[in-house]
Amino acid sequence: MEEQKLELTVIAILENYGQVADFVDTELEKRDVSMGDISSIDIALDEIYANVANYAYGDDEAGEITVRLDFTPDTSSVRMTFLDQGIPYDPLKKPDPDVTLEAEKRQIGGLGIYMVKHLMNEVTYEYRGGMNILRMRKDFAKQM
Repeated sequence: MEEQKLELTVIAILENYGQVADFVDTELEKRDVSMGDISSIDIALDEIYANVANYAYGDDEAGEITVRLDFTPDTSSVRMTFLDQGIPYDPLKKPDPDVTLEAEKRQIGGLGIYMVKHLMNEVTYEYRGGMNILRMRKDFAKQM
């Protein structure tokens, strides 16, 4: 059985987040992914989508974002790929925040991508062909 590839492209504005979340959650639920794994994926999806919607295209008119899902044949994991033609930006280069500090003493920013890196099994970024390409892989918990 081949990998199943699915994708959705929308204008990268916050108002379209619900459509993207519904697309992702529907595909996960079709494959009986656990609620815990869906919750982790939803947090990561929210963070990455919001960053693209808020920052990728600067003050220009919003551009598109494509969210692609690649499920392994045995549905033991999913890779989510985010593609946009916004300003080149690698969120993985930002140093992790010091989460041992009290909230008031931490620098602003970076906590969202920190959570993404800890909720997902793998997160990679590349800029190629005028595209920001961020990939995240989530291995699903074994169901009893």
